[in-house]
Amino acid sequence: MKRDIQKVRNIGISAHIDAGKTTLTERILYYTRRIHSIHDVKGKDGVGATMDFMELERERGITITAAATYCKWKDHEINIIDTPGHVDFTIEVERSLRVLDGGVLVLCSVGGVQSQSITVDRQMARYKVPCIALVNKCDRSGANPFRVIDQLKEKLGHHAVAMQIPIGLEADFNGVVDLVAMKAIYFDGDKGEHVRVEDIPEALLSEAVGRREELVDAASMFSDELTEAALEGEVTEDLLIQAIRKATLTREMTPVFMGSAYKNKGVQPLLDAVTTLLPCPADVQNQALDSGHEEVPVPLSSDPESPLVSLAFKLEDGPYGQLTYIRVYQGTLAKGDPIVNVRTGKRIKVGRVVQMHANQMEDIEVMPAGYIGALFGINCASGDTFVAPGVSLTMTSMHVPDPVISLAIVPKDNKARVNMSKALARFTKEDPTFKAYVSDQTGDTIISGMGELHLDIYLERMRREYEADVATGMPRVAYRETITRRADFNYTHKKQTGGAGQFGRVAGYMEPVTEEDFVFENKIFGGAIPSQFISACEKGFKQCLNKGPLMAFPVSGIKVVINDGSSHSVDSSDMAFQAAARRAFRQGYAKAKPVIHEPIMKVVVETPTAFQGAVMGSLNQRRGMIVGTQDEGPVCIIEAQVPLAEMFGYSTVLRSATQGKAQFTMEFATYRQVPKAVGEELIKKAGEEKKDVA
Repeated sequence: MKRDIQKVRNIGISAHIDAGKTTLTERILYYTRRIHSIHDVKGKDGVGATMDFMELERERGITITAAATYCKWKDHEINIIDTPGHVDFTIEVERSLRVLDGGVLVLCSVGGVQSQSITVDRQMARYKVPCIALVNKCDRSGANPFRVIDQLKEKLGHHAVAMQIPIGLEADFNGVVDLVAMKAIYFDGDKGEHVRVEDIPEALLSEAVGRREELVDAASMFSDELTEAALEGEVTEDLLIQAIRKATLTREMTPVFMGSAYKNKGVQPLLDAVTTLLPCPADVQNQALDSGHEEVPVPLSSDPESPLVSLAFKLEDGPYGQLTYIRVYQGTLAKGDPIVNVRTGKRIKVGRVVQMHANQMEDIEVMPAGYIGALFGINCASGDTFVAPGVSLTMTSMHVPDPVISLAIVPKDNKARVNMSKALARFTKEDPTFKAYVSDQTGDTIISGMGELHLDIYLERMRREYEADVATGMPRVAYRETITRRADFNYTHKKQTGGAGQFGRVAGYMEPVTEEDFVFENKIFGGAIPSQFISACEKGFKQCLNKGPLMAFPVSGIKVVINDGSSHSVDSSDMAFQAAARRAFRQGYAKAKPVIHEPIMKVVVETPTAFQGAVMGSLNQRRGMIVGTQDEGPVCIIEAQVPLAEMFGYSTVLRSATQGKAQFTMEFATYRQVPKAVGEELIKKAGEEKKDVA
């Protein structure tokens, strides 16, 4: 079977929590005949949506892992990744967008552009992913798609243009008017499977004409032919679609579609838009770095005959071994081929190549350029590049945010300890934002992640999948230390124990910097410290960064400059200068007024307007700083910056304050100095812990 790369689409469906991503994917699979019946995310039948295949996902009604599938629509092959909406699982969205060519941004017609929509949009911009938007839930009370389009322009800066207008809204939502073809589209049958095209209802004709003129005006900015045709009044459908596609591919325009996935309306025109407006793999210019020539960027061709270049973007440890999700950028990956892992240099033979449909696998022989699939039984890390033997290209890595919250976990017995270590080894390998380590001070196992929900899910998986019964300690916040003023240091390290001694003197100063975590500058002149010992000095300073002298938190935002020193012809060594640098760091640090910084979270609360005062009060009590509020009809959106240490258990407080009607999202914003009283409390607590350990 000859595969035409022009007919391939790799798309991701991403949005804010509860905007309807998984429901939309379920409908897409039904209309493309991949599944034979529709199940709901929080369905009463106990089956749950196809893409939410984990037991936990079905119980909680949320997406936790990005799931891949593929389907066919009008002779096009579409690879789809359904991504989570919760910010705690942001790495799933991040790594999916890294390998996709286009995206569908789903927005709720009532909620509009919400906090997580902004985060997802930022991720799409980072990887330059062109997208189309779907205003979903047009059947809900308070639906207003055109307000959502305005928000797309104002909040996200998109050049958003309506491709459709709704026929009725809320309970009367019946279909859409296609502004390109100027036809009304209705969705008949129990599950909206029969698409009926008719003339536009008389009542909507004037609005449709006006909106179409806006669409033609917006699209003609990108096509001289369309401008001429518009002046002559001869705009054809093909000309209009070509201009819209051209603008969509360069992210200069976002076509907006409307529908209600739950009520089975508007999904088929969206599928048509995916095939006509979003890019095929050949339309996207991907680059790799040439590791043999100073990492010079090299453009990749989507030619299946070229040497193989592919990226492992996600790992899953299943009952039968590791499953490695892979995207082929150039060449062809076939069963039995030898491939090389660029990071390790290991040569591997490809055993089994599969295409994923949620958690089901379908074996395939070859995977040409532009396709997404998976390999079985290959040991690698997330983000590894696989190439044909003799190729020295590597793909750029993806952005991995730092964890912001930690939790101490203690196994109940020895069996739980063994199972816990197996679970942690698997989870840390699968998820780069989930970290685990043993604390030097307390000997506890500490797990770190992106939020309470993130850690909660992993603990639950540990209990269910590994039968590891663990108890949890108090959540720990990722505090940091830094200095607030310049301080000099001058330290001489001497040790004489018979035979060769140790000698090294290091002098200079340290000062705070805002842009980077650590900067080292060498201003030694005249060989006061021989050049071979400069790297040892830097190493010594770096060793002090993991545990700051103030409270053993990591040190960031510091610049160390060495401008003087002395050495001994016999007694000086790397070890001596490392020791001198460590002591010099402590000496200067004590004088530089060190302070503790804490992670500040951007918290966005959506609440009915009646509870606005109560919600703002609850945030103020938590040392929160209200950044802004805006009324969106009956709902009020409050944005605040709150220290993470104060946010534990906030979901319970918010529910009780708003009768369970409010929801909030939280993501890391910045680090800021802790107030004096809080800092003193932390120092006191750390002192008590040290006593307990002693």
